Amino acid sequence: MSTLLTGSYDTPFGTLTVIATEDDGCVRASGFRSLAATVESLPPSLRSLPLTEGKVPAVTRAVEAWLAGDGSLLGEVNAAQEGGPFFQKAWAALRSVPLGEAVSYRELAQMAASPKAMRAAGSACARNSLAPVVPCHRVVKTGGELGHYGYGGPSAKAAMLELERV
Repeated sequence: MSTLLTGSYDTPFGTLTVIATEDDGCVRASGFRSLAATVESLPPSLRSLPLTEGKVPAVTRAVEAWLAGDGSLLGEVNAAQEGGPFFQKAWAALRSVPLGEAVSYRELAQMAASPKAMRAAGSACARNSLAPVVPCHRVVKTGGELGHYGYGGPSAKAAMLELERV
């Protein structure tokens, strides 16, 4: 890995910033935040790599389709982030949650093969640096309350879920 590509996309939820490794197009960080904040969410080993503005075609297609109401391509985007075994399972499980549907933290823990790990499921969502590719906006509290969303709060979470339900 020698260069990181940075791209930004205007969305109804704010500017989505994406950073991917140029050689493999793998998204390493993304979210509704500034480029500087997105770089800070990269693993330390990647932060010193040079940045080049440019978009990854697979990400562009996925984001455009998502904004048009079809988020299925988000699950196909090559993406990776650092985290322990439970977090990797939780993030993989999140990518399997159907478009426009929501699961509780309890259900996410079950999907990640650790049914008693509700708090850890919440931590996995909080540490997710790949929104919306890893759709943590699809996780709600038991009972359906939206709860916190680090990329714009509950109103952004509600708007994303509504976009996906259309």
